[in-house]
Amino acid sequence: MAFFVLSRVSRRLLKPSVSATTTRSSFSVFQPQQHIYLSTPVTHYINPLCKHTLWNNRDHQANILVGGMWSSSLVLERGRKETRDFGGVKEEDSWIDLYLPERARGYAKLARLDKPIGTWLLAWPCMWSIALAADPGSLPSFKMLGLFGCGAILLRGAGCTINDLLDQDIDTKVDRTRLRPIASGLLTPFQGLKFLVLQLLLGLGILLQLNNYSRVLGASSLFLVFSYPLMKRFTFWPQAFLGLTINWGALLGWAAVKGSVEPAVVLPLYLSGICWTLVYDTIYAHQDKDDDVKVGVKSTALRFGENTKLWLTGFGTASMGLLVLSGLSADLGWQYYASLVAALGQLGWQIGTADLSSGADCSRKFVSNKWFGAIIFSGVVLGRTFQ
Repeated sequence: MAFFVLSRVSRRLLKPSVSATTTRSSFSVFQPQQHIYLSTPVTHYINPLCKHTLWNNRDHQANILVGGMWSSSLVLERGRKETRDFGGVKEEDSWIDLYLPERARGYAKLARLDKPIGTWLLAWPCMWSIALAADPGSLPSFKMLGLFGCGAILLRGAGCTINDLLDQDIDTKVDRTRLRPIASGLLTPFQGLKFLVLQLLLGLGILLQLNNYSRVLGASSLFLVFSYPLMKRFTFWPQAFLGLTINWGALLGWAAVKGSVEPAVVLPLYLSGICWTLVYDTIYAHQDKDDDVKVGVKSTALRFGENTKLWLTGFGTASMGLLVLSGLSADLGWQYYASLVAALGQLGWQIGTADLSSGADCSRKFVSNKWFGAIIFSGVVLGRTFQ
């Protein structure tokens, strides 16, 4: 499967990147004409209303990113800024736009460094597992927490890069994703592939710091990482496949500390994480459900439909029950179960108050899951330290 995915990516490198700024029927006569500045010296645009030809002579040049490794970008950041409000798509400036050099911004956005929630959701199951593996009366290993934290940043960035390489044809058709670096043309697919290789090499450096058992276990997750972006094309359950992928650290964290896996402790933890992912990523998927129908991709948001909250309640209940089972197997103290009560309240608030017809509210509920993960982690640390 990994070779199949890589072959798909390679074929895409031969295709020109598609601009995200397609003409929409809702174009207003009062909206000023937006121009897109490409790296070619002369660009040609047609006003969709009056059909007058517009010419712009702009000579822009993109520079090399790091140590001469990266080739020139075909579309400049300036053009991307000027198209943020085109066709109803808006994007606010982040710290990347304010503080990073222009030539580095596309890569930082490709790795979603300005949206850390994905890194938190990947890191928390690792942190739970590492804390569970600590000796009674002891704090978790700070070295392991640091290694897995860095690994979460790199693996999340690599996963986003793979996703954007495979989904560039879909991303251009979805309002929320059409300004992503590859879909918008800020970076070429080949630049994205080189950046992916760099991230994987850095991730390998972290993996090699672990024991042999963990190296094999960690490397085995690459099949899931490369396969997940394709799942929405074939099944209504891509969120379940994401759960299998993003919660792999629940197995790996314990193995990194202990040198093996304790099924009675880590399997309930892993399954709990999968159920948790089905909750938060289904809420997240409701943002794109209308576009998903038009594009022809699938999700649990479409599968569950009007019964979404009933399904989410079931998955949330299963997640909390499995966390209890993991805690009992690890013989954690009462502090852990007190944290589960707080976590249950947070999860119940998400499901009960989520406005599934509002993309903004779905996004807020999704982002709030960093606090769910933090509550569980605090409970594990306290339950183990005062055991």
